[in-house]
Amino acid sequence: MIKTVEQMTRVINQNMRGGEGEVEVLHLFDAPEFTGKARLCAKITMKQGCSIGFHEHGQEEEIYYILEGEGVFNEDGQESIIGLGTATITGNGHSHSIRNNNPEPLVLLAVILLFA
Repeated sequence: MIKTVEQMTRVINQNMRGGEGEVEVLHLFDAPEFTGKARLCAKITMKQGCSIGFHEHGQEEEIYYILEGEGVFNEDGQESIIGLGTATITGNGHSHSIRNNNPEPLVLLAVILLFA
């Protein structure tokens, strides 16, 4: 399957997962298009002051890969600055959040994989 950006689903989330501001989510593929154990594959863009709130991943894991900018990543209460080329993985009952404190947009690829 090949999709162009015009065929992808774009959603603007207000206060995503209890975070601040607007988060743009470009779904590269929608859930019904997956045949494997995944529920999300998306490009996420956050402007300055915007964030995805602190949330848990139980029977799944989420991968972030930073494509542009820099963000503050919080995993289980420990904050780290992450930028271009950095990858994170959170799952199995752990929690995370991410926010953009910088003037430049923070752009990342997010993938959620299911355990079952």
